[in-house]
Amino acid sequence: MSDSPTISENATFAQIGEVFQSHQSFVLISHVRPDGDAIGSQLALGFSLIAAGKSVRLINEDGLPENLGFMLGSEKIELPPMDPLDVEVAIALDTATKPRLGDRALHAASNAKLWINIDHHISNPKYGDFNLIDPTSPATGQILYQLITAIGLPLPVETRDAIYVAVSTDTGSFQYPSTTAKTYEMAADLIHRGLDVGTINSLIYDNYPFRRVELMRELLNTLQVSADGLLAHWELRDQTRIDLALLPEDSEGLIDIIRAIRGVQLAVFFEELIDGKIRISMRSKTRKLDVCQIAMEFGGGGHALAAGIRLPGPLEEAKEKVLGAIRRRIESAGL
Repeated sequence: MSDSPTISENATFAQIGEVFQSHQSFVLISHVRPDGDAIGSQLALGFSLIAAGKSVRLINEDGLPENLGFMLGSEKIELPPMDPLDVEVAIALDTATKPRLGDRALHAASNAKLWINIDHHISNPKYGDFNLIDPTSPATGQILYQLITAIGLPLPVETRDAIYVAVSTDTGSFQYPSTTAKTYEMAADLIHRGLDVGTINSLIYDNYPFRRVELMRELLNTLQVSADGLLAHWELRDQTRIDLALLPEDSEGLIDIIRAIRGVQLAVFFEELIDGKIRISMRSKTRKLDVCQIAMEFGGGGHALAAGIRLPGPLEEAKEKVLGAIRRRIESAGL
Protein backbone atom coordinates (compact mmCIF):
# COMPACT_ATOMS: atom_id res chain seq x y z
CA MET A 1 0.00 0.00 0.00
CA SER A 2 1.35 3.43 -0.96
CA ASP A 3 2.65 5.62 1.82
CA SER A 4 1.35 8.73 0.06
CA PRO A 5 -2.33 9.60 -0.44
CA THR A 6 -3.49 10.55 -3.91
CA ILE A 7 -3.88 14.30 -3.45
CA SER A 8 -0.95 16.72 -3.75
CA GLU A 9 0.19 18.82 -0.79
CA ASN A 10 -1.15 16.23 1.64
CA ALA A 11 0.85 14.93 4.55
CA THR A 12 2.12 11.41 4.00
CA PHE A 13 1.08 8.53 6.20
CA ALA A 14 4.60 8.58 7.67
CA GLN A 15 4.29 12.26 8.63
CA ILE A 16 0.95 11.64 10.35
CA GLY A 17 2.50 8.65 12.08
CA GLU A 18 5.34 10.82 13.35
CA VAL A 19 2.81 13.20 14.93
CA PHE A 20 1.12 10.25 16.62
CA GLN A 21 4.46 8.94 17.88
CA SER A 22 5.79 12.26 19.18
CA HIS A 23 2.64 13.35 21.07
CA GLN A 24 0.73 11.80 23.94
CA SER A 25 -2.66 13.50 24.21
CA PHE A 26 -5.32 13.79 21.50
CA VAL A 27 -8.89 14.97 21.04
CA LEU A 28 -10.80 13.50 18.09
CA ILE A 29 -13.78 15.43 16.71
CA SER A 30 -16.32 14.86 13.93
CA HIS A 31 -19.00 17.02 12.35
CA VAL A 32 -22.33 18.13 13.82
CA ARG A 33 -25.22 15.70 13.23
CA PRO A 34 -22.71 12.87 12.94
CA ASP A 35 -23.34 9.88 10.70
CA GLY A 36 -21.80 6.43 10.63
CA ASP A 37 -18.60 7.56 8.93
CA ALA A 38 -18.11 10.40 11.42
CA ILE A 39 -18.63 8.35 14.59
CA GLY A 40 -17.03 5.27 13.07
CA SER A 41 -13.91 7.26 12.20
CA GLN A 42 -13.65 8.66 15.71
CA LEU A 43 -13.95 5.22 17.29
CA ALA A 44 -11.63 3.59 14.75
CA LEU A 45 -8.72 5.99 15.17
CA GLY A 46 -9.48 6.66 18.83
CA PHE A 47 -9.24 3.04 19.95
CA SER A 48 -6.20 2.47 17.76
CA LEU A 49 -4.41 5.33 19.51
CA ILE A 50 -5.61 4.15 22.92
CA ALA A 51 -4.21 0.69 22.16
CA ALA A 52 -0.92 2.41 21.30
CA GLY A 53 -0.84 3.90 24.82
CA LYS A 54 -2.10 7.40 24.01
CA SER A 55 -4.48 9.60 26.00
CA VAL A 56 -7.57 10.17 23.84
CA ARG A 57 -10.86 12.06 24.15
CA LEU A 58 -13.68 11.63 21.61
CA ILE A 59 -16.08 14.57 21.42
CA ASN A 60 -18.96 15.57 19.19
CA GLU A 61 -21.10 18.71 19.30
CA ASP A 62 -24.29 16.60 19.14
CA GLY A 63 -23.06 13.57 21.01
CA LEU A 64 -23.67 9.95 20.00
CA PRO A 65 -26.69 9.25 17.74
CA GLU A 66 -29.07 6.67 19.18
CA ASN A 67 -28.82 4.48 16.08
CA LEU A 68 -25.05 4.06 16.55
CA GLY A 69 -25.20 3.17 20.23
CA PHE A 70 -24.60 -0.51 19.37
CA MET A 71 -21.00 0.18 18.32
CA LEU A 72 -18.26 -1.20 20.53
CA GLY A 73 -16.69 1.62 22.54
CA SER A 74 -19.38 4.15 21.61
CA GLU A 75 -19.76 5.12 25.28
CA LYS A 76 -16.46 7.00 24.81
CA ILE A 77 -18.21 9.60 22.59
CA GLU A 78 -18.97 12.62 24.77
CA LEU A 79 -20.39 16.09 24.47
CA PRO A 80 -17.78 18.88 24.50
CA PRO A 81 -16.77 19.91 28.03
CA MET A 82 -17.26 23.52 29.08
CA ASP A 83 -13.55 24.21 29.52
CA PRO A 84 -10.81 23.67 26.92
CA LEU A 85 -9.15 20.27 27.12
CA ASP A 86 -5.47 19.92 28.01
CA VAL A 87 -4.46 18.15 24.79
CA GLU A 88 -1.57 18.49 22.38
CA VAL A 89 -3.25 17.44 19.12
CA ALA A 90 -6.78 17.90 17.75
CA ILE A 91 -7.89 15.61 14.93
CA ALA A 92 -10.88 16.55 12.76
CA LEU A 93 -12.45 13.54 11.05
CA ASP A 94 -14.88 13.42 8.11
CA THR A 95 -15.53 17.17 8.37
CA ALA A 96 -15.42 19.27 5.21
CA THR A 97 -14.99 22.67 6.92
CA LYS A 98 -13.76 23.57 10.39
CA PRO A 99 -16.98 25.38 11.49
CA ARG A 100 -18.88 22.11 10.88
CA LEU A 101 -17.18 20.76 14.01
CA GLY A 102 -19.37 23.09 16.08
CA ASP A 103 -18.58 26.03 18.36
CA ARG A 104 -18.46 24.07 21.62
CA ALA A 105 -16.25 21.36 20.13
CA LEU A 106 -13.88 23.97 18.70
CA HIS A 107 -13.70 25.68 22.11
CA ALA A 108 -12.99 22.36 23.81
CA ALA A 109 -10.08 21.75 21.40
CA SER A 110 -8.77 25.32 21.46
CA ASN A 111 -5.64 24.49 23.52
CA ALA A 112 -4.37 22.00 20.93
CA LYS A 113 -1.07 23.07 19.38
CA LEU A 114 -1.50 20.96 16.25
CA TRP A 115 -4.50 20.17 14.06
CA ILE A 116 -4.78 17.09 11.83
CA ASN A 117 -7.53 17.08 9.22
CA ILE A 118 -8.50 13.67 7.77
CA ASP A 119 -11.38 13.65 5.30
CA HIS A 120 -12.71 12.53 1.91
CA HIS A 121 -14.80 15.57 0.88
CA ILE A 122 -13.56 17.22 -2.32
CA SER A 123 -14.64 20.63 -0.97
CA ASN A 124 -12.33 20.39 2.09
CA PRO A 125 -10.04 23.49 2.09
CA LYS A 126 -7.28 21.72 4.10
CA TYR A 127 -7.68 23.65 7.34
CA GLY A 128 -5.29 21.52 9.41
CA ASP A 129 -1.58 21.83 10.11
CA PHE A 130 -1.42 18.31 8.66
CA ASN A 131 -4.03 17.35 6.05
CA LEU A 132 -4.89 13.93 4.71
CA ILE A 133 -7.66 14.51 2.17
CA ASP A 134 -8.59 11.88 -0.41
CA PRO A 135 -11.83 12.62 -2.30
CA THR A 136 -11.39 9.39 -4.27
CA SER A 137 -11.96 7.41 -1.07
CA PRO A 138 -15.57 6.32 -0.45
CA ALA A 139 -15.31 7.06 3.27
CA THR A 140 -13.01 8.59 5.85
CA GLY A 141 -13.07 5.18 7.53
CA GLN A 142 -11.26 3.67 4.54
CA ILE A 143 -8.55 6.36 4.69
CA LEU A 144 -8.07 5.51 8.37
CA TYR A 145 -7.82 1.79 7.61
CA GLN A 146 -5.06 2.55 5.09
CA LEU A 147 -3.32 4.87 7.56
CA ILE A 148 -3.53 2.51 10.54
CA THR A 149 -2.28 -0.51 8.60
CA ALA A 150 0.42 1.47 6.76
CA ILE A 151 2.07 2.85 9.90
CA GLY A 152 1.55 -0.25 12.03
CA LEU A 153 -0.86 1.12 14.63
CA PRO A 154 -2.82 -1.46 16.63
CA LEU A 155 -6.16 -2.54 15.15
CA PRO A 156 -8.27 -3.68 18.14
CA VAL A 157 -11.81 -5.05 17.76
CA GLU A 158 -13.39 -1.62 18.37
CA THR A 159 -11.34 -0.20 15.49
CA ARG A 160 -12.11 -3.18 13.25
CA ASP A 161 -15.88 -2.90 13.69
CA ALA A 162 -15.90 0.91 13.55
CA ILE A 163 -14.06 0.97 10.22
CA TYR A 164 -16.65 -1.40 8.76
CA VAL A 165 -19.59 0.69 10.02
CA ALA A 166 -17.96 3.88 8.73
CA VAL A 167 -17.40 2.54 5.22
CA SER A 168 -20.59 0.50 4.92
CA THR A 169 -22.84 3.40 5.88
CA ASP A 170 -21.06 5.89 3.61
CA THR A 171 -21.16 3.59 0.59
CA GLY A 172 -24.81 2.57 0.87
CA SER A 173 -23.69 -0.87 2.02
CA PHE A 174 -20.97 -1.04 -0.65
CA GLN A 175 -23.31 0.01 -3.46
CA TYR A 176 -22.27 3.56 -4.42
CA PRO A 177 -19.96 4.21 -7.39
CA SER A 178 -17.19 5.37 -5.05
CA THR A 179 -16.82 1.77 -3.82
CA THR A 180 -13.56 0.30 -5.16
CA ALA A 181 -11.68 -2.98 -5.17
CA LYS A 182 -9.68 -1.61 -2.23
CA THR A 183 -12.95 -1.21 -0.33
CA TYR A 184 -13.80 -4.89 -0.75
CA GLU A 185 -10.21 -5.92 0.02
CA MET A 186 -10.42 -3.89 3.22
CA ALA A 187 -13.73 -5.55 4.16
CA ALA A 188 -12.24 -8.99 3.49
CA ASP A 189 -9.29 -8.19 5.77
CA LEU A 190 -11.64 -7.04 8.52
CA ILE A 191 -13.54 -10.33 8.21
CA HIS A 192 -10.24 -12.22 8.45
CA ARG A 193 -9.64 -10.24 11.66
CA GLY A 194 -12.92 -11.57 13.13
CA LEU A 195 -15.60 -9.11 11.96
CA ASP A 196 -19.11 -10.65 12.29
CA VAL A 197 -20.68 -9.26 9.09
CA GLY A 198 -24.18 -10.68 9.60
CA THR A 199 -24.61 -9.37 13.12
CA ILE A 200 -23.17 -5.93 12.46
CA ASN A 201 -25.20 -5.47 9.25
CA SER A 202 -28.35 -6.36 11.16
CA LEU A 203 -27.53 -3.75 13.80
CA ILE A 204 -26.89 -1.12 11.12
CA TYR A 205 -29.78 -1.78 8.72
CA ASP A 206 -32.46 -3.88 10.47
CA ASN A 207 -32.81 -2.06 13.77
CA TYR A 208 -34.86 1.12 13.17
CA PRO A 209 -37.42 2.63 15.59
CA PHE A 210 -41.07 2.71 14.50
CA ARG A 211 -41.03 6.51 14.36
CA ARG A 212 -38.73 6.25 11.34
CA VAL A 213 -41.50 4.41 9.46
CA GLU A 214 -43.95 7.12 10.54
CA LEU A 215 -41.51 9.72 9.24
CA MET A 216 -41.27 7.93 5.90
CA ARG A 217 -45.07 8.06 5.57
CA GLU A 218 -45.07 11.82 6.24
CA LEU A 219 -42.25 12.42 3.77
CA LEU A 220 -43.99 10.45 1.03
CA ASN A 221 -47.01 12.72 1.40
CA THR A 222 -44.77 15.67 0.41
CA LEU A 223 -43.01 13.91 -2.48
CA GLN A 224 -42.86 15.77 -5.80
CA VAL A 225 -41.36 14.53 -9.05
CA SER A 226 -40.66 16.93 -11.92
CA ALA A 227 -42.63 16.61 -15.16
CA ASP A 228 -39.58 15.18 -16.95
CA GLY A 229 -39.05 12.65 -14.15
CA LEU A 230 -35.44 13.69 -13.56
CA LEU A 231 -35.84 15.46 -10.21
CA ALA A 232 -37.53 14.23 -7.02
CA HIS A 233 -37.79 16.08 -3.74
CA TRP A 234 -39.59 15.93 -0.42
CA GLU A 235 -39.56 17.95 2.79
CA LEU A 236 -39.63 17.63 6.56
CA ARG A 237 -41.32 20.38 8.54
CA ASP A 238 -40.29 21.17 12.10
CA GLN A 239 -43.84 20.49 13.29
CA THR A 240 -43.56 16.93 11.99
CA ARG A 241 -40.35 16.53 13.96
CA ILE A 242 -42.20 17.66 17.10
CA ASP A 243 -45.29 15.53 16.45
CA LEU A 244 -43.27 12.34 15.92
CA ALA A 245 -40.61 13.14 18.57
CA LEU A 246 -37.93 12.62 15.94
CA LEU A 247 -34.20 12.49 16.55
CA PRO A 248 -31.81 13.96 13.95
CA GLU A 249 -30.56 10.52 12.91
CA ASP A 250 -34.08 9.24 12.13
CA SER A 251 -33.94 10.72 8.63
CA GLU A 252 -30.48 9.34 7.84
CA GLY A 253 -30.42 7.56 4.49
CA LEU A 254 -34.10 8.07 3.63
CA ILE A 255 -33.23 10.23 0.64
CA ASP A 256 -32.03 7.06 -1.08
CA ILE A 257 -35.67 5.95 -1.36
CA ILE A 258 -36.52 8.72 -3.80
CA ARG A 259 -33.10 8.62 -5.45
CA ALA A 260 -33.94 5.02 -6.37
CA ILE A 261 -37.02 5.98 -8.42
CA ARG A 262 -36.54 4.83 -12.01
CA GLY A 263 -35.64 7.79 -14.21
CA VAL A 264 -34.83 10.15 -11.34
CA GLN A 265 -31.29 11.52 -11.68
CA LEU A 266 -31.23 13.87 -8.69
CA ALA A 267 -33.02 13.71 -5.33
CA VAL A 268 -33.34 16.50 -2.78
CA PHE A 269 -34.38 16.44 0.88
CA PHE A 270 -35.43 19.79 2.41
CA GLU A 271 -35.52 19.86 6.20
CA GLU A 272 -36.54 22.63 8.59
CA LEU A 273 -34.17 22.81 11.55
CA ILE A 274 -34.94 24.02 15.06
CA ASP A 275 -32.91 27.21 14.55
CA GLY A 276 -35.00 28.20 11.52
CA LYS A 277 -32.37 27.23 8.96
CA ILE A 278 -33.04 24.79 6.15
CA ARG A 279 -30.87 21.72 5.69
CA ILE A 280 -30.73 20.56 2.08
CA SER A 281 -29.35 17.14 1.16
CA MET A 282 -28.79 16.22 -2.49
CA ARG A 283 -28.02 12.89 -4.13
CA SER A 284 -27.21 12.43 -7.83
CA LYS A 285 -27.01 9.33 -10.01
CA THR A 286 -24.79 10.95 -12.63
CA ARG A 287 -21.63 13.02 -12.62
CA LYS A 288 -23.30 15.17 -15.30
CA LEU A 289 -25.19 16.60 -12.31
CA ASP A 290 -22.39 17.33 -9.84
CA VAL A 291 -24.28 18.22 -6.66
CA CYS A 292 -21.10 19.44 -4.94
CA GLN A 293 -20.89 22.23 -7.53
CA ILE A 294 -24.54 23.09 -6.90
CA ALA A 295 -23.97 23.08 -3.13
CA MET A 296 -20.93 25.33 -3.43
CA GLU A 297 -23.10 27.98 -5.13
CA PHE A 298 -24.79 28.34 -1.72
CA GLY A 299 -21.76 27.87 0.55
CA GLY A 300 -22.25 24.13 0.97
CA GLY A 301 -20.14 21.22 -0.20
CA GLY A 302 -19.60 17.49 -0.28
CA HIS A 303 -19.07 15.05 -3.12
CA ALA A 304 -20.03 14.94 -6.79
CA LEU A 305 -22.90 12.53 -6.08
CA ALA A 306 -23.78 13.55 -2.51
CA ALA A 307 -23.69 17.07 -1.07
CA GLY A 308 -25.41 19.38 1.37
CA ILE A 309 -26.34 23.01 2.01
CA ARG A 310 -27.68 25.06 4.91
CA LEU A 311 -29.71 28.15 4.06
CA PRO A 312 -31.76 30.65 6.03
CA GLY A 313 -35.52 30.00 6.06
CA PRO A 314 -38.29 30.06 5.23
CA LEU A 315 -38.37 26.69 3.55
CA GLU A 316 -40.27 27.93 0.49
CA GLU A 317 -37.58 30.48 -0.35
CA ALA A 318 -34.77 27.96 0.11
CA LYS A 319 -36.61 25.48 -2.13
CA GLU A 320 -37.11 28.07 -4.86
CA LYS A 321 -33.41 29.02 -4.88
CA VAL A 322 -32.04 25.49 -4.84
CA LEU A 323 -34.54 23.94 -7.24
CA GLY A 324 -33.91 26.83 -9.64
CA ALA A 325 -30.16 26.16 -9.53
CA ILE A 326 -30.76 22.44 -10.08
CA ARG A 327 -33.01 23.04 -13.09
CA ARG A 328 -30.37 25.26 -14.65
CA ARG A 329 -27.80 22.48 -14.17
CA ILE A 330 -30.14 19.91 -15.70
CA GLU A 331 -30.65 22.13 -18.74
CA SER A 332 -26.94 22.84 -19.19
CA ALA A 333 -26.18 19.11 -18.87
CA GLY A 334 -28.54 18.43 -21.75
CA LEU A 335 -30.52 15.82 -19.84
